[in-house]
Amino acid sequence: MVLYLLYESASGYALVLAHGHMIDELMNFLELTLPKVKDGKKPKFSLGVAEPKIGSHVFEVTKIPCQSNEFVLELIRGVWLHFDRFIENLKPGDLEKAQLGLGHSYSRAKVKFNVNRVDNMVIQGIFLRDTLDKDINSFSMRVREWYCWHFPELVKIVNDNYLYAKVSKFVENKSELFEDKLPGLIDIVGDEDKAKEIVEAAKASMGRVC
Repeated sequence: MVLYLLYESASGYALVLAHGHMIDELMNFLELTLPKVKDGKKPKFSLGVAEPKIGSHVFEVTKIPCQSNEFVLELIRGVWLHFDRFIENLKPGDLEKAQLGLGHSYSRAKVKFNVNRVDNMVIQGIFLRDTLDKDINSFSMRVREWYCWHFPELVKIVNDNYLYAKVSKFVENKSELFEDKLPGLIDIVGDEDKAKEIVEAAKASMGRVC
């Protein structure tokens, strides 16, 4: 048979298990729960685990055969789905609160174990900023490329990517851009002459009509 091991632990134990190490509490749990294996005989059962690293370590210490495959994972999903039926006196919401608390505690403990946690936060922040800059530039180029088919003259008038995106969203269809929209354009570009230039360019634009 395949026995699914459901082991709830504190954040420290969770960190140890996450790295695939055996702890005394887990060892005691296995000894009390699993059938006794006689020396020299092959066990008639196997232990299903979600993490292959834990299974390898359990086998090294206890010689209990472990397996981690799609079948075991499917059983685990079934156990979690009907978990409230296996535990008596479990109130609605208790499991979610326990999972959330363990997740927060595990995350805090994992950060504490990172000796470079301060530098890591700075590095991640810089990496995130660089990624955002790259993504914003890519999206800005896409806006320019696509809107140029409709209003190509706008690229030479508005150089700033942010202003270009705001102007293109405000104008939308160049054939409907008239002097009555000048106040809105002036608010966006901050320059009356440039706003008038955009209106005049829209009248004589060579781009495709929507």
